[in-house]
Amino acid sequence: MLLAIDVGNTNTVFALVDGEKAVAQWRAATSTQRTADEYAVWLHQLMHMSGFDLNLIKNCIISTVVPQSLFHLRNLSRRHLSVDPFIVDATNIPGVEVRIPKPAEVGADRLVNAAGAFVQYGGPLVVVDSGTATTFDIVAEDGGFEGGIISPGINLSVQALHDAAARLPRVAIERPEKVIGTDTVGAMQGGIFWGYVGLIEGLIARIKAEYGKPMVVVATGGISSLFEGATECIDHFDSELTIRGLIEIYKRLS
Repeated sequence: MLLAIDVGNTNTVFALVDGEKAVAQWRAATSTQRTADEYAVWLHQLMHMSGFDLNLIKNCIISTVVPQSLFHLRNLSRRHLSVDPFIVDATNIPGVEVRIPKPAEVGADRLVNAAGAFVQYGGPLVVVDSGTATTFDIVAEDGGFEGGIISPGINLSVQALHDAAARLPRVAIERPEKVIGTDTVGAMQGGIFWGYVGLIEGLIARIKAEYGKPMVVVATGGISSLFEGATECIDHFDSELTIRGLIEIYKRLS
């Protein structure tokens, strides 16, 4: 089996893959302090609870946007799984040509998403990933990565409002019934939720106008499901996109 690890700024996902399908997934808060031994104990317990054993893992692939976490995860794979992991970066993804002046600046997660989206939906397309940051990535007709947009994530905006304004409370992110709020919480929720819908719709419209070709729009990330049914500019909501991308990349290496 393959262990696919996706390290984001907020959460890290571990997926156990049998063939081309993830048979189990576990999520942990991303930490640069957690050691390989701690990861091993945590993973062993969760796999045991799901009816799996660490010895089943024969391969490992890691994508991370947090470089400080890589040391411990690489040690997890080498010491506890006896596997030398494949580390995704802009120079080693088969079938994903990075067509920007400084390829090394592209986060591994964006390239993994490009691979996962292209194998499922073809191209050209826009991948909207809603997480700590909200990214809009352009995937060409042949699967190449052609750049994109990075904007603050919705949780960052919520936190910024609370931190910077003394009288504004911390609010939950949810879809309000009305755009216009009649109290502070309602006004904040309307601005946060519908403001991000406006951000997504506006940037997608500008991307399509600038690109000049029909494009499929795919949304992924832990927060993207909040916007399902709230906008018609997104064609597909796909929570498995990143893991599918890691599976596809590893398959191309074989």
